[in-house]
Amino acid sequence: MKGRWRYTRLPSQVEDALSAEEGEEEEGGTAPAAAPVSAPAPEDPVGPQLAEASQVLGASEIKQLSLHLPPRVTGHPWSLAFCTSRDGFSLRSLYRQMEGHSGPVLLVLRDQDGQMFGAFSSSAIRLSKGFYGTGETFLFSFSPQLKVFKWTGSNSFFVKGDLDSLMMGSSSGQFGLWLDGDLYHGGSHPCATFNNEVLARQEQFCIKELEAWVLS
Repeated sequence: MKGRWRYTRLPSQVEDALSAEEGEEEEGGTAPAAAPVSAPAPEDPVGPQLAEASQVLGASEIKQLSLHLPPRVTGHPWSLAFCTSRDGFSLRSLYRQMEGHSGPVLLVLRDQDGQMFGAFSSSAIRLSKGFYGTGETFLFSFSPQLKVFKWTGSNSFFVKGDLDSLMMGSSSGQFGLWLDGDLYHGGSHPCATFNNEVLARQEQFCIKELEAWVLS
């Protein structure tokens, strides 16, 4: 039959819309991303350039993670703003190292079991009275395959930091990821923000190494 219509599905503009949002005044996105993602992402022809070697992630993990980052950070170098081996185990020190940075941050850590997991924050980690961030924020875990837990749209409890703890994702008093003020103890629970699994092998864990990479 001649003249048959062909329909082509165009890429979603939700991600582009979310990437335009910045700062605490523009919290949340207009639509959620699918959660969670465990299937391989499309090939990215150009991997990220790291200013120095990661003590947590290997080349394979870096490549896999880079495929799930927002388009606006593609091609940007990764700069190591904070690491516990260099800057010590202190949340206050992490906040200090974040000063002057506004770009998104990839938080990666390894616990006492050798498990690697973390979070992508749409803006720099900072002290705050309330939650901040956008729907670009996500949690991830290598167990051992990469699992990415994107925003569900259920709430906008993305990131909150005080002097005693750093929290990412929340519901019913539980946090998708939380770290204590000494950056030594942490925890992970399923939460509505990301519909995530427990990121570590156990709900409570001890941090052996933590890095914060600024992607800008």
